[in-house]
Amino acid sequence: MTTNVYCWICVLNTFPFFSLLQIALMTVTLFPIRLLMAAFMMLLAWPFAFLASVGRSETTVEPQCLWRRLVDIILKIIMRVMWFAGGFHWMKVKGRRALPAEAPILTLAPHSSYFDAIPVTMTMASIVMKAESKDIPLWGTLIKYIRPVFVSRSDQDSRKKTVEEIRRRAHSGGEWPQIMIFPEGTCTNRSCLITFKPGAFIPAVPVQPVVIRYPNKLVRLFEILWLTLCQLHNEFVIEFLPIYTPSEEEKRNPALFAINVRRIMAKALGVPITDYSFEDCQLAMAEGQLRLPVDTCLLEYAKLVRRLGLKPKNTEKVLQEYGNRARKLEGQKLGLDDFAQFLDVPVSDMLRDMFALFDEHDDNCMDIREYVIALSVVCRPAKTLETMKLAFKMFEAEEDGAITEMELAVILKTALGVNHLSVSRLFTAIDAQDTGKITFGLHSGPCHRHQTKPSLSSPNLQGTAATKTANGICPDFSPNDHGTIDGLHKKHN
Repeated sequence: MTTNVYCWICVLNTFPFFSLLQIALMTVTLFPIRLLMAAFMMLLAWPFAFLASVGRSETTVEPQCLWRRLVDIILKIIMRVMWFAGGFHWMKVKGRRALPAEAPILTLAPHSSYFDAIPVTMTMASIVMKAESKDIPLWGTLIKYIRPVFVSRSDQDSRKKTVEEIRRRAHSGGEWPQIMIFPEGTCTNRSCLITFKPGAFIPAVPVQPVVIRYPNKLVRLFEILWLTLCQLHNEFVIEFLPIYTPSEEEKRNPALFAINVRRIMAKALGVPITDYSFEDCQLAMAEGQLRLPVDTCLLEYAKLVRRLGLKPKNTEKVLQEYGNRARKLEGQKLGLDDFAQFLDVPVSDMLRDMFALFDEHDDNCMDIREYVIALSVVCRPAKTLETMKLAFKMFEAEEDGAITEMELAVILKTALGVNHLSVSRLFTAIDAQDTGKITFGLHSGPCHRHQTKPSLSSPNLQGTAATKTANGICPDFSPNDHGTIDGLHKKHN
């Protein structure tokens, strides 16, 4: 509720009254017309895409005969009319698009909205998409026409197969259509280029960087709303940059290849680059109970984890193993060499930077339990309760499975990536009988008769009624708030 109110306040503050009035008017006049035109054009395109896709093999590509080329032209025209009806009257193309034999892969950036699909409809290049998309009525047929590389979420080896398929097509000598990839892997606000994912650069073939721009002065926060409802005519610029051929070193190192291509694209766009990545965006925006503060150091920690290759493939197994080893140390502090031995990696400058994040008192020692908690947050950003379970397992006393207020403060400030955090009010709210300890147990709530629900509780209050506490794991631990969070409970008589 609070988030919705905040969003509407942003709308009112961002748009002047005239613009808000224009949005309201266009919602009931222009937008329905645009929506109907777009739907009609997609219906018109469907039979052509269906006929051209009948009998196609997913592993081989057929020659582009005359009638298929004619269908390709017709579909491009239909898609162009669709975008025109949507308000994109002017589409400016700069540079020359390379042939598939010259550059099998096109790398596009920045990726900011669904309007970035315009280059796909202009070129009819293949893209990487979820396998579930091909089963969507109407839309699935249009998607299959451009011969995308499908990624299956249900297949554990899907990522590996996708990279192999991209490599196979890229080394076909131009037989397959070009593959268009957004290497950022997520949408941004176009103010910078985040870290490129290596998928487009692993095949080690020449790529053609492509930059896209929206010259209209847009309000970034609600630009899709504005473009769709109100903008009578929009502009779109696509620029094909010179082909980038990787060096021998770049062929061996896809990450270096991606960095150099990103630098060229950022220069063409006139924007800076940042080392934050798609995974960092996931971490910062995870839909769990954890809400990271602005000044969190976990993003820096996540970057070091990736660079050191410390992100485990079997996350659950490795975290449990780390948790058991950390518990046996019983809070014993580790030096840099011991830290390197625990992780089974050599001492390096990056490992020193990692160690410094946990060397809170600058005494050249750290608590390995804090490293394990941070790794759990980075690897499982939406699984706050699993992280809390792991943390309690490492910190709890053997005799009663409880932790103290100081230990709770260490757990939460590590999970949030902040230096200082007061948990006195939260601890007091949970420890209603002032025992000085709390536990993380299993509580069957009144609304979950047949389910067990994890809870923080005072060890002397088992079996009493439970009510939900404040608004989640965040710096504001006011016991007067009565929002909900799964798993965090206080118990009282």
